[in-house]
Amino acid sequence: MADLSQEQMLEMARIAGLRIPDEDVEHLTFRLNALLEASQVLDQYPLDELKALPSLAHPFELPSHQREHRPAPPLTVETDAPLAYKPITELSHLIRTRQLSPVELTDLYLQRIGQFDGDLKSYITVLPEIARQEAREAERAVAEGSELGLLHGIPLAYKDEFYTKGVRTTCGSLILSEFVPDYDATAVGKLHEAGAVMLGKLNMTEWATPLTLEFPYGQPRNPWNLEHDAGGSSTGSGIATAAALCAGALGEDTGGSIRRPAANNSCVGLRPSWGRVSMHGVIPAVWSQDTAGPLVRTVADCALLMNVIAGYDPNDPITANLPVPDYTAVLDGNIRGMRVGVVKETMEAAHLHPEVKAAVAEALRRFEGLGATVEEVSIPTITLSGVISGAGGSDRTALQWKHLMQSPDRYDAAARRFNLLPGLLPAVLYQRALQLRNLLRRQVLEACERYDVLLSPYQATPPPRIQDTKKPLASKEQALNEIWNFSFSNAAPFAGVPAISVPCGFTQDGLPLGLQIMAKRFDEEAVFRAAHAYEQDTPWHTMRPPVGDQ
Repeated sequence: MADLSQEQMLEMARIAGLRIPDEDVEHLTFRLNALLEASQVLDQYPLDELKALPSLAHPFELPSHQREHRPAPPLTVETDAPLAYKPITELSHLIRTRQLSPVELTDLYLQRIGQFDGDLKSYITVLPEIARQEAREAERAVAEGSELGLLHGIPLAYKDEFYTKGVRTTCGSLILSEFVPDYDATAVGKLHEAGAVMLGKLNMTEWATPLTLEFPYGQPRNPWNLEHDAGGSSTGSGIATAAALCAGALGEDTGGSIRRPAANNSCVGLRPSWGRVSMHGVIPAVWSQDTAGPLVRTVADCALLMNVIAGYDPNDPITANLPVPDYTAVLDGNIRGMRVGVVKETMEAAHLHPEVKAAVAEALRRFEGLGATVEEVSIPTITLSGVISGAGGSDRTALQWKHLMQSPDRYDAAARRFNLLPGLLPAVLYQRALQLRNLLRRQVLEACERYDVLLSPYQATPPPRIQDTKKPLASKEQALNEIWNFSFSNAAPFAGVPAISVPCGFTQDGLPLGLQIMAKRFDEEAVFRAAHAYEQDTPWHTMRPPVGDQ
């Protein structure tokens, strides 16, 4: 088919009611033509019998496990890490046994924010008064012998996509620079009820899009190398966790927005099953994919936070009404007999960086050494994830409609273009993309039934240089290349399954790499069990980035 001209693209926008700024015309024309050409691949797949369902109904019960049930293992309560880098499990023990003051711990993180965040820009809003007041209340409860929550006195920070009562919530955008919610997001409220202290709100890509060219609240930087990208969209959540500017963080994942910062910053990030954690009070992006989850430094900390935030919420009809197991109970390090499927297409991808491939290959050997059975599994349509995500994003345009119409000049250009593009696509293409998503979901779910967990690199390359992420799109061919260099992260949100990124090494230049572990829907237990065993068999979670290691 012939490419659309810029004039034809603008006529399509006019019919759709979209306002296209002059500076976006060439970029959007390249992107639209690339997506229309790539979408011709839909004709090669048997989609006629597949329903265009963005998501599936939740199951009525949790997956069963045919493994020996043992007592819950003790959580780590003693390490040689500096205080700011100690895991939450240890910090909690120190607070409960009155060896550590919540006020002292909160002051330490606030001091570190002041010392290091000028370079890192992980925070949008720091809340020293609120944090110190909450820490004093936590300390008083300990002194009085009151009943303590799971996270009592633990200083956390939240992605600025989560509503926080009385505290501005920007979603990384100037458009919301003065927006102050009058209630907390459910996940934030649960963390507060568990005793957590709120240090502040964390930086992010604008409107949780994959890329921001000019960050309104400062350019976030990777603590392992300040010239490299920290990953989005939960950018500050990954930075602040890795550099110990908080004990842990809350993020949100639509297509990889928790796992990418985890991989880029060498920390642990879980995308829970879709519907496992309430999204009430979280600014949405794609309703059938969005989920909240933890970004922390160890798998045990991740499981502990999930114990708090998971569960049904009557304010969010998307949440599953299923029991929440004790996720820490499976962290015994024993994965002997576990069936591990390695996603063939990711390990054979032409765009897979050799250092990433080598690190993941070594991780697979570790799993075999721990007694797991490792086999190759094929998910053929994972290579089309770029087509599905490109053609299936009209939720974003609809959710952003008012701002796109009223305040297009207040957007970062990358965020504006990302949200405008889906509005140019024919409705039939969106429906066919959902059919293709259904096919990919079916293949993922079938693989999850055959194996306890699925493994892959989290992403194909190490963290790029920041300056390389800001280069303008030069041609339709470049846009096509980005589509065919498919994402390894989208399969989990398309299928609604849980996925975690855990550190699996570093490049020769000292840049972090991430290993992705997926499992069947609502089987976070299998993800945690595998991830913890691997983590405990490797040194990566004990390493600290150059920025902040003081």
